[in-house]
Amino acid sequence: MIAKRFNSTAALKKTALYNLHVSMGGTMVPFAGYSMPVKYAGMTHIESHKWTRQHAGLFDVSHMLQSTLRGADAVSFLHKITPTDFQNLPVGTSSLSVLLNERGGIVDDTMVTKTGASEFYIVTNAACAAKDTQFLQDQISGFDCQWQPIENRSLLALQGPDACKVFGSLIKGGPEALKDLYFGERRPFELTDGVQVQAARSGYTGEDGFEISVVDSSAELLGKLLLDNSLARPIGLAARDSLRLEAGMCLYGNELNDGTTPIDTSLGWLVSKTRRDGSLGKFNGFEPIMKQIQDKSNSVVRVGFKYTGKGPAARTGTPLLSEDGSTAVGHVTSGSASPSLGGVNIGQASVLKVARKAGTKLLVSVRNKVFPVEVARLPLVPSHYYKK
Repeated sequence: MIAKRFNSTAALKKTALYNLHVSMGGTMVPFAGYSMPVKYAGMTHIESHKWTRQHAGLFDVSHMLQSTLRGADAVSFLHKITPTDFQNLPVGTSSLSVLLNERGGIVDDTMVTKTGASEFYIVTNAACAAKDTQFLQDQISGFDCQWQPIENRSLLALQGPDACKVFGSLIKGGPEALKDLYFGERRPFELTDGVQVQAARSGYTGEDGFEISVVDSSAELLGKLLLDNSLARPIGLAARDSLRLEAGMCLYGNELNDGTTPIDTSLGWLVSKTRRDGSLGKFNGFEPIMKQIQDKSNSVVRVGFKYTGKGPAARTGTPLLSEDGSTAVGHVTSGSASPSLGGVNIGQASVLKVARKAGTKLLVSVRNKVFPVEVARLPLVPSHYYKK
């Protein structure tokens, strides 16, 4: 899955944590134009995955594109390019959303935090950075607001049931200061040594955790301080991908692309109910997306699946067939073994609506052989977000 995003670009960028990765035995690979750790010495992919589910894993996600949007028309601009209601979003809270092209296709998925009445902090995917930048610059014409990438700032993700203990031990006020920071909220914190950070209670694994934005000059120090705690270990890209797959998270280029709508990918909940009558402004692709919602005219949906027996993992593009093997019903978008489920092969797929119901028996065709699978509800392992 994740290997297809590796490339052999000669001039790779390095995050502020590059030297720390190398010092810890990180196996560095090209990813989205950066040199990034896929795993670390002393821990296998499976061990890294399980450690995150049981304790706390630290991920370098500084390659993600962080940006700001400010100005009188900031909300109106967001309401053009996304289907989510940012007018009524409380300050200090975040919402997952998608950037939409004029046809309603997904340009990228994004996390948007409202930092003021007309100010927003935005995180988008590293692999889509150039495309997203061009899209936003093109779309913002005519709006009284400014979009700007954030320079010289790193992003660290601390994920797992012990994440609060680990991060809380470093901030003024201790873990108690995090008790009223719930999933989807973001605020500033000061470390006990005076370093200033912005922390959002969110992540990509289904576990409790934080995404911590810090200036590059303090990033390595923060990484070392977090990893000084015996509950935290560094985790690479391989485990990040298997964790997100179990958690039912989408990966752009696999589950999402510019030809799929939020409805095609079972993300209809991103289309806020307050946006569906057009009174807050019509978003890109409003007519085709609303037709899908109102007429249930989408032909495909995103589902999870599990193998019911043994067999090789089904990778992206693998065909899915009806139980008797007579009819093609979809294709795999992501697949791998699940460390949390004892190595059972799992995946996500785009299937015809006739095959969407949990428990539906299907066949997956791998290497000219077929293996039985069963449609399963997402997430494929329980999530543990810290919610009110």
